[in-house]
Formats: sequence, structure tokens, C-alpha cells
Amino acid sequence: MDPISTLTRRGMAKFARDDVEGSVADFDQVIALDGRRAPYMWQRGLSLYYLDDFDAGAAQFRRDVAVNPNDTEEAIWAFLCEVRSFEGAKKNMLTVGPDPRGYMREAYALFAGDGSEERMREIAKRSAADEFYAKLYLGLYKESRGDAEGARVDIAAAANSAYGRGSGDYMAALADVHLKRRGWVE
Repeated sequence: MDPISTLTRRGMAKFARDDVEGSVADFDQVIALDGRRAPYMWQRGLSLYYLDDFDAGAAQFRRDVAVNPNDTEEAIWAFLCEVRSFEGAKKNMLTVGPDPRGYMREAYALFAGDGSEERMREIAKRSAADEFYAKLYLGLYKESRGDAEGARVDIAAAANSAYGRGSGDYMAALADVHLKRRGWVE
């Protein structure tokens, strides 16, 4: 395997083990080896978010959307990095193209002020992946609005869902890291 792939995978594995600092070091090495990869390192943006380096995280996500304009998740994560005030972040929310994933379209609408928690709960009933993502993004939305307890409940539900426990999805690892970083699990 080439060094870029090895470092990327190693950084992702470190993140999943809650070695967020180590993951950033690996992702930074990827960029040092090949600067053209810098805009595509969304994993680095997630790690920066959990290190509370919100300005660098927002910049990472904004670079990603510049090269991948249909990436709804990165637009939401840029929002989360920039949310000093919910209304202020909403005004600066990145515009993205259509996302084929229904849960991401609704999550984007929720953060943009056009969606509803009820629609997210309805989407969660469709499939195991829909349940996981709807609950994860509903929890992140609640946290951005200052509802820490609501966020804890929804993100824990996402992490403990069948998809969260069995998919091997990087975002399932993120739900676990989120709970640990907030002190919501031991």
C-alpha cells in the first residue's frame, strides 16, 4: 500500500480509538507528502473539531466543499465549527448541491432552518443507516442549539443502534468519540 493510503488509514484508526491528536498528525503528514490532497481530508476536519480547533476545522470543510460542492456533511460540519451563535452560523452556511441521501438532505434543511426534528425522526424509521444518521445529526443539531442533554440522548442512540455497533462506518466511530469527548460515557 502506498504511504498516503497507509497514513490516511492509520489516522482514521487512531481517530476511532479516540487518539484524535494522533489522527491529526497522520492527516497532516498526508498533506505534507501530497499537498493536492489537502482539500479532500475531511477526516482531518472532524479531528480538528474534536480538538476544539474550530477555525482550522471550518477551513478544512470549506476547502472540501469547494472541490466537492455536493457534500452536505461537510457543509454541516463547517456550520458546527462556526456555530458561535446559531443564527450567525446559519447565515454563513455553505450552499451545496443535491445529496442523494435523504437523511443528509433533511439534516441540511434542519441546520439551515427549513427542516424539522419530526421529519428527522420519521427518516430514522426507514432503515438502520437512516436511523443512525438521523439520530447522529439530530443530536449534533441539538448540541449546536445548546441542548446538551437532548444531544447526549440522540448521539448515544445513534452510537448504540444496530448500524452504530455493526457497520464499521467511520461516522459510527465518530459517534463513540463524540460521547467520550463530551464525557457522556466512561
